Amino acid sequence: MEHNQFQHPVRVLVGLGFPTDIQSVKDAFVLLDEWPPLKRNAAHGIALNACRAALAGEVDAETARSTFVAFARRMDLLVPAAGDIVAAKAVGAFGIASGGRYNKSK
Repeated sequence: MEHNQFQHPVRVLVGLGFPTDIQSVKDAFVLLDEWPPLKRNAAHGIALNACRAALAGEVDAETARSTFVAFARRMDLLVPAAGDIVAAKAVGAFGIASGGRYNKSK
């Protein structure tokens, strides 16, 4: 595995909502560097600095990945994994079927 490759890609929505996989520190850095200045916030700055540090060999790629994920989550860009969606639906169906606390019919 390349030094700056992520162990698992981060799927985010870009452009008009098209999903794309960010597979490396460089990919994340490019997205963050091109982020519109008026939409930047503290999470953006932290993620951008972590990517710079990873590219310089000062931190590992997974540290940069975690800050990028936090940025993507805060900006509502993160695409949930298919397994997460299936699990959420299963829990919802289970809660309703079992008469659990999520059953709104009671």
